[in-house]
Amino acid sequence: MHGIASWLWRWTRRLAYALVAVLLVVIVVRMVDSQTGPALELWHTQIPDDLRAEQINRLDWAGYLAAEQRIFDQVRREVTTQLPLEQRTLENRFFAGSPIHPPGFAQDWNRSFVLEPEGSPRGAVVLVHGLTDAPYSLRHVAELYRAAGFVALGLRVPGHGTVPAGLTVAAWEDWTAATRLALREARRRAGPTAPVHIVGYSNGGALALKHAMDAVEDPSLVQPARVVVISPMVGVSGFARFAGLASLPAMLPRFAKAAWLSILPEFNPFKYNSFPVNAAVQSFRLTQQVQGQARRLSRAGRLEGMAPVLAFQSLMDFTVSTQALVNDFFALLPANGSELVIFDRNRGTKLSFLLRPAFDPAVERIVPDPPRNWRLTVITNRDDTSTEVVARVTPAGATQEEVVPLGLQYPRDVYSLSHIALPFPVTDSLYGLSPEAEAEFGVSLGATAIRGETGVLVMALDSLVRISWNPFFPYMAGRIGQVLPPR
Repeated sequence: MHGIASWLWRWTRRLAYALVAVLLVVIVVRMVDSQTGPALELWHTQIPDDLRAEQINRLDWAGYLAAEQRIFDQVRREVTTQLPLEQRTLENRFFAGSPIHPPGFAQDWNRSFVLEPEGSPRGAVVLVHGLTDAPYSLRHVAELYRAAGFVALGLRVPGHGTVPAGLTVAAWEDWTAATRLALREARRRAGPTAPVHIVGYSNGGALALKHAMDAVEDPSLVQPARVVVISPMVGVSGFARFAGLASLPAMLPRFAKAAWLSILPEFNPFKYNSFPVNAAVQSFRLTQQVQGQARRLSRAGRLEGMAPVLAFQSLMDFTVSTQALVNDFFALLPANGSELVIFDRNRGTKLSFLLRPAFDPAVERIVPDPPRNWRLTVITNRDDTSTEVVARVTPAGATQEEVVPLGLQYPRDVYSLSHIALPFPVTDSLYGLSPEAEAEFGVSLGATAIRGETGVLVMALDSLVRISWNPFFPYMAGRIGQVLPPR
């Protein structure tokens, strides 16, 4: 017995030494890496005094907006007016003379907004944007709700819309507190009986799901009547679990850049391009909260008290895990009227041999066999030789699918949708291929020509090749319209 204990001790010690060695290697590599590449600028180092959870819990919507104004004023004083001459360039969103400087627009969509319907509201909706972006991302969905008679509240999540440095200190608890506040305001505006919905995109999708589950466990919270999520962040890369280790060298001022996973030019008026380690850490922690809470409520049989969920997800998604959305959320749901809509890749293209197998799963491989407790809709090609798309619908509890023609086509030069494409129509002024108001925001990123010489643009080609508009947005808008109460 003593020999076994001694053997276990030796191998435990060796394993500990190996782990320490790996950690030291990671730290050294990050230290070396932090000495290369672009320098940190004011928008990376000047951290706005954004609201924390304990402050948000004491505020109402008016107080939140007042604090938001103070934060944007602080960014103007400490960043915009302090830029050195070499940073006062047209491609810098923080330069007041740039055509992409958000405060110069007719409406700065980095800020929380309210869209009022004509006449008395029939309900209210809270819209929660994704990680690194801004309320702009759900602008078109907000307009859908306003046209249906709802008052739409677009929430700016703490750490967003100002400068990337804001995400170096933000915590997921701040985000959930802001979501609760917005739901309280939605209930106040809708009145005691009208429906309140919540729509979440990406990281905002995780916040929407978490709030709906929180409301099951805490009756004092506003329980939405319907949850709509777009590219929801239920699971992310396993690397995010250890992302915090990458920032350890940043504890020393000389290695401050180690706190960033990417440092890039900021040419997008409504989204950060630079990405701090803390953002990855907080988003991972949030996904763990969502997954754990869903499992806990499922075991207790309490997910039946949650509002029905309508989810839209691209099969190909490099940001979040489609498999996690299925396994760690939908597979746990009872029969409560929920639906998952998956946008398949374009199987009518001739690019199959160029796709990485790991990123080209069949839908059938990632969803459980029917019958299921939820409705599954797959938007896919009519067949492998056609660009015409159909909806393959399997109702909850059924085993047979029905095929519904949609009158839509996959563009021939598009092999799939992307994580970021779903909330934006082809006519979106910033991200659309055919912007309806090309000069609205000083740049139309979705319509930018990408053919030319390599190495001459300030942005990486990946950011231009990745599709940023949804050719099936009319279908998605119609499906969202179906969950609204009849007039």
